[in-house]
Amino acid sequence: MAHFAKLNENNIVENVIVISNQHCNNLDFPQSEVLGQLFIVTILGLEGKWYQTSYNSNFRKHFAGIGCTYDVNRDAFIAPKPFNSWILNEVTCAWEPPTPYPDINDFYIWNEEELKWDKQ
Repeated sequence: MAHFAKLNENNIVENVIVISNQHCNNLDFPQSEVLGQLFIVTILGLEGKWYQTSYNSNFRKHFAGIGCTYDVNRDAFIAPKPFNSWILNEVTCAWEPPTPYPDINDFYIWNEEELKWDKQ
């Protein structure tokens, strides 16, 4: 299956659809993208900017979800910023807290007011 994200004029994902790999001639990304776009616009009649996204995050860093931004310069889908203090990792294009998660064996919630992890 091939997944495509529809972008608005600000490159924010508005919709994500799935089409058969057959409509992309069973080609891999990036060759599949143009064929998928052509199918979506001409056969399905869905106008707009459609960019292929990877369910397994094999390209464009992350799977596109509604509300994500497509960054043209990074060729990546970026999730909405979860907290004002978090910083975008330029390599992974993922938001990271200013303080790393303390212990993977316990459950913590980010406290934006105090900029720390609170154990639950």
